[in-house]
Amino acid sequence: VSDASGCSMIVLLHTGAAKIPQNLLPRARQAVCSLLPAGVLKGYRSIVSRKLASHGFGASMAAMSSFPPQRYHYFLVLDFEATCDKPQIHPQEIIEFPILKLNGRTMEIESTFHMYVQPVVHPQLTPFCTELTGIIQGMVDGQPSLQQVLERVDEWMAKEGLLDPSVKSIFVTCGDWDLKVMLPGQCQYLGLPVADYFKQWINLKKAYSFAMGSWPKNGLLDMNKGLNLQHIGRPHSGIDDCKNIANIMKTLAHRGFIFKQTSKPF
Repeated sequence: VSDASGCSMIVLLHTGAAKIPQNLLPRARQAVCSLLPAGVLKGYRSIVSRKLASHGFGASMAAMSSFPPQRYHYFLVLDFEATCDKPQIHPQEIIEFPILKLNGRTMEIESTFHMYVQPVVHPQLTPFCTELTGIIQGMVDGQPSLQQVLERVDEWMAKEGLLDPSVKSIFVTCGDWDLKVMLPGQCQYLGLPVADYFKQWINLKKAYSFAMGSWPKNGLLDMNKGLNLQHIGRPHSGIDDCKNIANIMKTLAHRGFIFKQTSKPF
């Protein structure tokens, strides 16, 4: 590096890199870049990349530093499983209620909410339902009712700081069914209110189609295939589907995609 002031700043960051907390390194790098003359940036980036690697941060830190800012602090990935049969039973009832809290800056999972739910209208699961979802009778017997689970969701949201008005979060689902049909329909049937935070969401299928230019007819399977990702866990397991959604979101975000709300206001 030929510029003396640029060289001094680079040395300062290099010598302190091991002492800088991992979550602050991208900001430090950005601050130094904004001060460096244009002619030294290319050499600086090469040197810093080697230095970060030497401190064990490697590619993940480089990816974070170039990560496009998202509109939300947190994404809440949700995927219900419900009672089902052929022909379909009515009303359907939620039997698995998983949520992953995804950090909007790193796209990493920070917290998990996961409960099974006792169905009350059709308490006995059908063989078709068990075969499809992998949920057996013993997993729902004696579990809390939907009303109780919704109360625990609210407690979890509060504990995670997601009810703070200054914190921007939004739910993400694979399709509109979970929050447009399933939850409001069952709550209406049971006479339960639907919390406002369930009334806006991102449909991952729409987000994927915006990013990739094609509609994923087979949902998660098509999205994983289109992004060359391995499918995680068991199809139609709520918690495994959430992990696949999170993985797809992370991959799209690292490609530069900015997620936006797709649902229309209630």
